[in-house]
Parts: sequence; C-alpha cells; structure tokens
Amino acid sequence: MKKPVAALADIPRIIGSDKLILIIAIVVVFVLFTSLNKNFLTTTNIINILVASSLVGLVAIGETYLVIAGHVDLSPGSIVAFSGVLSALLVSRGASFYEAFALTLLCGAFIGLANSCMVNVIRLEPFIATLVAQSIVRGFAYIICGGKPIAIRDATFLEVSRIVFLKLPLSVWVTIIGFAIFGFILARTKFGRSIYAVGGNKVAARLAGLNPQRIMTACYVTMGIICAIGGTVFAARMNSGQPAGNVNLEFDAITAVILGGVSFAGGVGTMGGTILGVILIQSFNTGLTMVDVQSFWQYVARGGLLLFALTSDYIRKSNREKNLLLESKMNK
Repeated sequence: MKKPVAALADIPRIIGSDKLILIIAIVVVFVLFTSLNKNFLTTTNIINILVASSLVGLVAIGETYLVIAGHVDLSPGSIVAFSGVLSALLVSRGASFYEAFALTLLCGAFIGLANSCMVNVIRLEPFIATLVAQSIVRGFAYIICGGKPIAIRDATFLEVSRIVFLKLPLSVWVTIIGFAIFGFILARTKFGRSIYAVGGNKVAARLAGLNPQRIMTACYVTMGIICAIGGTVFAARMNSGQPAGNVNLEFDAITAVILGGVSFAGGVGTMGGTILGVILIQSFNTGLTMVDVQSFWQYVARGGLLLFALTSDYIRKSNREKNLLLESKMNK
C-alpha cells in the first residue's frame, strides 16, 4: 500500500500536470471571489455560471477541433448572432419552430462550408478567412432584421428557454451532451485521431492516406452547426434575435481552449482540458462582474488571461520539443 506522500506524488501523473494546474486555478478563483463577495459560492450563482458557460462551451467544442487541427475560427460570435436573428425572423414570418431550427442549421452548415472553401480552395490563412466571415455574417445579421432586435412570440420557441431538468436549463444540458459526444469522437474514433494527425503534421497525414481538406471541411461545418444551435438557444433565452449580441464570443472560447491545454501549434489537447478552461474563464468573468469591476477593466483582464494562456502554450510547446530532443539523443 502506498504511503500518502507517494500517493500525492502520483496525482499530477494521473490527472495530468496541465489539468491539475487548471483545477488549482479554478479553486483559487472561487476562493478569491468568494472572499470578496459571499454570494459567489451559492447554488444560484453556480447555476448562473453554468448558464453563462453554455454558449462559450458550445463554441469551445468547435474551436477545440479546429485548434487541434492547426486552424482557428474567428466567426462564431457573428454566426451565433445571425442564427438567433434568422430563427426569430422565420417564426415571426409564420414558420414553425422546427422549420426555423432546421433552416438555421442548414445556414450554419453553409457558413462553415464557406469558411472551409476560403481556407482549402482560395488558400487563405484561417485567421484571415474567418475574419472575413466574421464581418460578412455580422453584416447579414443586421441586414435581415433592419438593425433591430426581433421579438419572439412563438410558444414553442419560448418554451425552449423554460425547460429545466435537475435545476439546470436546457442550454446547459445541450452543452454537457455536446462535450460528451464530441469528446468521445475526438478521443475514441478514427475521425478524432485524424484531427490530431492533421494538426501534428499535415504532410505526414496526407502520406498516411488521410485527406486534410476533407477533415478540415468537416470541422468547419461542425462549427457552423454548433453555432447555429447555440444561436437558436440563446435567442430563446433572450426572447429575441439580437444582431448585436455575442461580440467577442470567439475570444472567450479560444482563451478557454488554450487555457485547457490545446496547443495553438496543433496536434495536442483534450476535450477535458477545454471543459476546465471554460469553467475557469467564465468563473473569472462572473467574479469580475460581481465585485463591480468596470467593464473596460474587464476587457483588460480578459486580454491578460489570453496572454497568460498563450504564454503557457508557448512554455508547454518548448518543453515538449526539449523532451523530444532529449529522447532522440538517448535513443542514439
């Protein structure tokens, strides 16, 4: 039987040093903001954090796939806003909720396909391609509603925001199910292994018989569909389609993904790390609001958190390269 000290020493190996640091950071955030505001660690606020995390979490699922594959998507905030406005507009014009939802999913998939075409066919850098999409899609969100929010009066649509199970609203359960399904696909299927292979070395992946362009198309289309789902659920929660909503949503999602240990260089990361990253960043954001930090200082704090995430990713990448170099020398 192991001694307690030996057992504690095994914790970083079992959990993973990166995830252990994240767990410690989450605990520190909770302790800090609870000391500043006693209402932070209440059941009501924890549920509020989970609800606020749901949309960021959905987008982070898609970003996890893309970043592991060596890409990035800057358009999710615009796609979510457009999807919410589109679904609200369709039901206001007489479509049923289910018809509106299906058409919104198709539009989300089309936007994802357009992003992949800009990257795979026109050969634009993912950063530039999705920045273009961010602007165009946000513009269409304003155009189709005339720049004004569209109120939702459809009973079925509004019921989506009222569904609660085990005290958690539907939006949280959608995100939990999304993490479970896409986490399983990433960790346990051939497609998931293909994403790692493309992110690790695209040339080697192609020589191994994989089609990087097809894999990336699937990832971008998946992101579009996820954003369409998130936009519809968000519109139901807000009782309206908001063309100005979810600005910088992708900023929080990418920060969460990098904090969770996904390498910006590609080929490394897990969905479990992303979950912890989402919890950390949303707890941090909620805490800042609860202690009355002014909004412009919150932008500074979020930027600092992203800088910390990118710095951590650089250190992890350097350590991996040193370990690989050391192993190669030992094997000679």
